[in-house]
Amino acid sequence: MSALLWALVALPLGTGVLLLVAGRRADRAAPAVALAVTAAALGLAITAAFRHPAVRAPFLDGLPMRFAVDGLSGVLVITVTAVTLAVLLFSAAEFGADEARARFFGLMLLFAGSMLATVTAATLPVLLMGWEVMGATSWALIGYWWRDPERTSAADTAFLTTRTADLGLYLAAGAALAGGQDPTLSLDGLARADDPWLSFLTAGIIVAALGKSAQLPFSFWLSKAMQGPSPVSALLHSATMVVAGAYLLLRTGPLLDASGWGDDVVAWTGAATALCLGLVAVAQTDLKQLLAASSCAQIGFMVLAAGTDATSGGTLQLIAHAAAKSLLFLAAGAWLTALGTQRLPELLGAARHSRTVGAAFTVAALTLAGLPPLSLWAAKDVLLAGALEHSPWLYAVGLAGALLSAVYSTKALWYVWQRPVPRPDARRIPGGAVPPLVLLALACVALTPLAFPPLRDSVDRVLVASGQPTPHAWELAVSGGLALLAAAAAWTWGTRPLAKPLFADWLHLERAAHALLVAPVMRLAHLAAAFDDRVVDRAVDGSAAAALRCARWTDGVVERALDGTVTALAAGTRALGRWSRRPQTGQLHQYLAQAVAAFTVLAVVLVLVR
Repeated sequence: MSALLWALVALPLGTGVLLLVAGRRADRAAPAVALAVTAAALGLAITAAFRHPAVRAPFLDGLPMRFAVDGLSGVLVITVTAVTLAVLLFSAAEFGADEARARFFGLMLLFAGSMLATVTAATLPVLLMGWEVMGATSWALIGYWWRDPERTSAADTAFLTTRTADLGLYLAAGAALAGGQDPTLSLDGLARADDPWLSFLTAGIIVAALGKSAQLPFSFWLSKAMQGPSPVSALLHSATMVVAGAYLLLRTGPLLDASGWGDDVVAWTGAATALCLGLVAVAQTDLKQLLAASSCAQIGFMVLAAGTDATSGGTLQLIAHAAAKSLLFLAAGAWLTALGTQRLPELLGAARHSRTVGAAFTVAALTLAGLPPLSLWAAKDVLLAGALEHSPWLYAVGLAGALLSAVYSTKALWYVWQRPVPRPDARRIPGGAVPPLVLLALACVALTPLAFPPLRDSVDRVLVASGQPTPHAWELAVSGGLALLAAAAAWTWGTRPLAKPLFADWLHLERAAHALLVAPVMRLAHLAAAFDDRVVDRAVDGSAAAALRCARWTDGVVERALDGTVTALAAGTRALGRWSRRPQTGQLHQYLAQAVAAFTVLAVVLVLVR
C-alpha cells in the first residue's frame, strides 16, 4: 500500500526531472514516455482512490513527511491524472519535432506531479513543498517560448502575484508551530490551534488559496497566463494549479468554521468573484481571455462551496469544470493552430471548420453554461443550496454569477457557429489532436447523471460528508429556467456589447495592483536606494576619509613623537653607559678613594637632613 502512494507521486516527478536533464536528446521519445507514465499514474490513482493508502517517512525533527488518500483527495488524484493524460495526448499531436518537446513534457509531468503531491499531502510542510514546485513549473510553462519578451513578462507577472499570496502559507506554518497543538502540523489538526494563532493560521491559508485560485483581488494574473501554450492553459485552468486553492479551502473547512470568520470571508469572496469575473468574461472579445475569466468565476463557486460547507457541491463543480474547461482550451488551441487567431470576431464559423471539434466545444460550453440537465447545473444548485442556508443575499449573488455562466458560454457558441468566412490560408487540425477532445466531450456527457440524487448521495459517501445541503425543487426550477432565459438572450444579442470597458480590462485589477502595491514598494525601494547612495555611502566614504586622516596624523605626529622619545631614550642610555664606564680604571686604590668619597657624601646628606 505504501509503495502504491509513493509511486503515484514519485513517478511523474522523477520522469519529469529525467526528461529535463536529458534535454533535446530525448525530444523524440518524450511524448511516448510522458503518455506511458501518465497512463500508469492514472491506474495508480484509481487504485489509490479505492484503497485509501497512507505513508509516513522521517523528514525534519518532529515533522514527518506524510501522504494520504481519502475521499476528497481520491477524487482529485483521478481528476488530475485523467485530465493530464488527455492534455498530453493532444500535445503529442500538436507539438512538432522542432519544439523542445523533452523540456515541455518534462515540465508538464513535474506540474502534474506537484499537484498530486499537493492533494495527497497530509501535513503542512509537504503541502508547502508541492505548492512551491507547482508555482515554479507554472512559471516555466507559461514562459515556455522564452525568446518572446511578452511571454516571459506574463510568466513573471503570474509567478510574482502567486508568490506574494503564497507567503500566507508560511504565515500559516509559523502560526501552527507557535500554537503548538499539533507538532506534526497535520492538516486535519490545524483547527485545534488556539487564538490568536488560529486567526493567523486561517488568514494565511485563505490568502494563499485565493492567490493560487485567482480569486479577487488576485484574478488578473490568470489573464497573463494565457501567453503560454494552449495545453498549458488547459491543464493549469482545469485540474491543477488554479483549482489547488479551492481544494485547500475544501480540505480545511473545519479550520474556516473554527475561526468564526473565515467561512464568511471565503464564501463572500467566492460569490463576488463568480459575479464580477463573470461580467469580465462576458466583456471579452478574445476566446482564451473569455475562458480565463470564466475559470476565475467557475472556481469562485468552489470557493463559495468551501465557505458554506457544501463540500459535495464544490467537489462536483471541480470535477465537471475540469473536464469542460480542459476541453474548451484544447479546442481553442486547435483553432489557433488551424486558423491562426483566438479573437472571437475572427473565429466566425470556426466550429464548422472541423465539426467534430465544434461539437466537442459545444458540449463543453453547454456544460460550463450550467444548463439543465448538465452536470454543472446540478453542482451549482447543490452549492447554492448551501449558500441559501447561510444568507439569501449570498444565494442571490451566487445565482447571478451562475446566470452569467450561461451568458458568456452562449456568447462563445454564437461566434463559432456563425456562417464561416472564407479562409484560404486555413490549415487542417492535426488528426491526432481530435481524439482527446472527443474523450473529454464524452466525459462531460458522462457527468450529466450527477444531477440525479443517487449519484450525488454516492459522492457524499465517498467524501464522508453527512448533512450536505440539498436543493429544493423550486431552486432547481428557478436556476434552470433563468439559465435558459439568459442563454436565449445572449444568443439573441449576439455581438452587441454586453459590458463596460471596466470589465473588458479585468476590472483594472492589474493597474490597481501596480498603484496600490507595486508602485509604493518600488518607491520605497528607490528611497532606500537613494538613502543608501546618498547617506550610507557618504557616511562610509566620510568614515573612510576620517580614518585615513587619523592614520596620517598618527603617522605624522604620534609616530614621530614616539620615534623621538625612543631615540632620546636610547641616546641617554648610551650616555649613561659611557659615564658608567669612566670610573672603571682597573686600579684598586682609586676604587677605594671613590668609595670613601661616596660614603662621605652620604654622611653629610644624612647629617643635613636630620
